[in-house]
Amino acid sequence: MTAQTDFHLPVGTTTSGAWETIIDPGTREGWTYTGLRILALDPGADETWTAEGVEVMVVPLNGACTVAVAGTTYELRGRRDVFESATDVLYAPVGAELRISSTDGGRFALATAVAATEHPVALIRAEDVPVEIRGGGQMTRQVRNFGTVGSFDAMDSLIACEVITPGGNWSSYPAHKHDETIEDPEHPESELEEIYYYEIQAAPTGTPGFGYHQTTSSGADKPIDILTEVRTGDTVLVPHGWHGPCAAAPGHDMYYLNVMAGPAPERAWNITDHPDQTWVRGTWEAAGPDPRLSRP
Repeated sequence: MTAQTDFHLPVGTTTSGAWETIIDPGTREGWTYTGLRILALDPGADETWTAEGVEVMVVPLNGACTVAVAGTTYELRGRRDVFESATDVLYAPVGAELRISSTDGGRFALATAVAATEHPVALIRAEDVPVEIRGGGQMTRQVRNFGTVGSFDAMDSLIACEVITPGGNWSSYPAHKHDETIEDPEHPESELEEIYYYEIQAAPTGTPGFGYHQTTSSGADKPIDILTEVRTGDTVLVPHGWHGPCAAAPGHDMYYLNVMAGPAPERAWNITDHPDQTWVRGTWEAAGPDPRLSRP
């Protein structure tokens, strides 16, 4: 059985060469469908990687890059950091060989999921990413839906998005789960693994920020109990269970990249709220959105 500590991977836990983080599906006990790689490139450097058995979305975290795949080179304009804005994203299909290079250097996330069908390469521009303000009051967050169901569907199983939570706010709240298949048309649920990759905004003085992540058991057959401090570069794996809330410490905005996939042939994101917390959804409208967040 995988130890509880194996679900929180602090920055530096899985590294190799230019790869700051390596989580591949099928290479960890109990982890089957999703993956994440964080690539750090020095100015003028490049890295070649093949999507063996997986499809991939390349997401610049900071800096711009070019990605050569299937004989074509794509320019991803990138951004200063994850808190600035949405970014250009590139989708590449299972089996594709990617050569990623950066003139000025930067860090780039590769979100992956097990796939069988080859889909066309697709460049999604930042201005075309649907941006959603979700929640209300201190539960407000911004969701950038570049790879969610209904936003981009020309892929097998991968679901991905970014979330910005202002300092002092809570997100992934109410806590929710998606760890079993429920075909009830009134309350469906999809079985999905999920990865949370975190970056936390530093203080004005440069000292590092922090936040908290929680995952708890959703049944006797799904034991898990995590309440952990997260910092920039940390990853938390959610194989099952109620996940959330994620809390951003006051003064430190929180970013996380979500990567999801599961065993079902249909790519879907259906969740079940924690029954003790679902009532908070009814408070969002009266509270109104946090004015620190905007749609662009």
